[in-house]
Amino acid sequence: MSLPPKAFDALLVFVENAGRLVRRDHLIESLWPETFVTDANLTNVIVAIRKVLGRDALQTVSRFGYRFTIPVIGEPGINPTTYATFLRAKELAEFKSLDSMRRARDLFSVCVAADPTFASGWAWLGRCARFLDKFEHKTPTNLDLAQAAFQRALAIDPDLACAHHFYTQLQVDLGQSHDAVVRLGERIAQRGEEPESYAGLVHALRHCGLLSESVAAHDRAIALDPTIVTSVDHTHFVRCDYERTLQSTRTRYYLDAVAWTALGVRERAVTLLKARLAPGDLSPWMAGLMGSLLAVLEGRCGEAAAIMQGADVHQEPETLFYFARHYAMAGYQAEAIQLIERARHEGFTVSYALVNDHVFDEIRSSSDFQREIDESRSVEQETRRALDATGLPARMTRYATL
Repeated sequence: MSLPPKAFDALLVFVENAGRLVRRDHLIESLWPETFVTDANLTNVIVAIRKVLGRDALQTVSRFGYRFTIPVIGEPGINPTTYATFLRAKELAEFKSLDSMRRARDLFSVCVAADPTFASGWAWLGRCARFLDKFEHKTPTNLDLAQAAFQRALAIDPDLACAHHFYTQLQVDLGQSHDAVVRLGERIAQRGEEPESYAGLVHALRHCGLLSESVAAHDRAIALDPTIVTSVDHTHFVRCDYERTLQSTRTRYYLDAVAWTALGVRERAVTLLKARLAPGDLSPWMAGLMGSLLAVLEGRCGEAAAIMQGADVHQEPETLFYFARHYAMAGYQAEAIQLIERARHEGFTVSYALVNDHVFDEIRSSSDFQREIDESRSVEQETRRALDATGLPARMTRYATL
């Protein structure tokens, strides 16, 4: 059975966005540019496609649009061999281990070498390079590669959703979380529902201390795409919801160990940390993060402080907050407050944790610590006003109550 012309055009849009939500208004704009049509026209197109490919080929996302669910093994304009390599690399990247990310990075490099105009290939290459920059030892070129890859992806396709999502993680680490919140809020307000942008907001909103909004963004991202991965486990942690942190965490390097610690199950945390530190292939800051926590748990507080001082953490404001927790656990109150202040200056602020996290109980009454709470709240209020200006908060509030 052949497809009518408009149905074929719509199918091309779906294939180009395979697995992602395609908004109804985007479909109408693509199929009938500068022409007024009713919803019935689009419904007829959807019915035509389902008659040929089956009803399950298109998933309806109520009130928003449709998602093409049939696996796509190619992309218009991309050599089939290159695209097959791209799919293999994406599968490896989902494992999030050092070895799988190295292999994925190399395969994505093959893709963009074969086709320098492959925007998605550049975006995923940037993601792998940034992951390895954060977690692998002796990879100084990965940060430069990540920045160049994201710039290239967005230059080729300024609207590429995955590039915006992945770039957000780097932008936030560089201390630009406020800018990331505004960029993604405006993008959703202007372009409509997009799971990748909500996933990016989970990360950026947490760094700005807007924790309820971060969780709401995660819930919306998952509603739009149940397979998407967000950093909501870190949001649960700074909300002091440690059991939920353990339920959601996927990257098991540090976060599950520190959550077990917060729950009082220190023996399990020690076992996990020792096993992960043993290979010796972690980046200096990750080794410092895990090693200092282990030292605190084993009562080697002076060694923990030395480890943190030698970690040389840069462009990792959230890590500075975790180090501040370690200092507080070890009884180094002044050092804890100094790192909380530095984390705020470098782009991470979270007044809720400062008020409610028990590791800060001994220093919460100090004037310097109270000043940090006030400063954090000021940053959060400013970001909330900026978020309000994008037009997104009404949606966030609605999703938080669904």
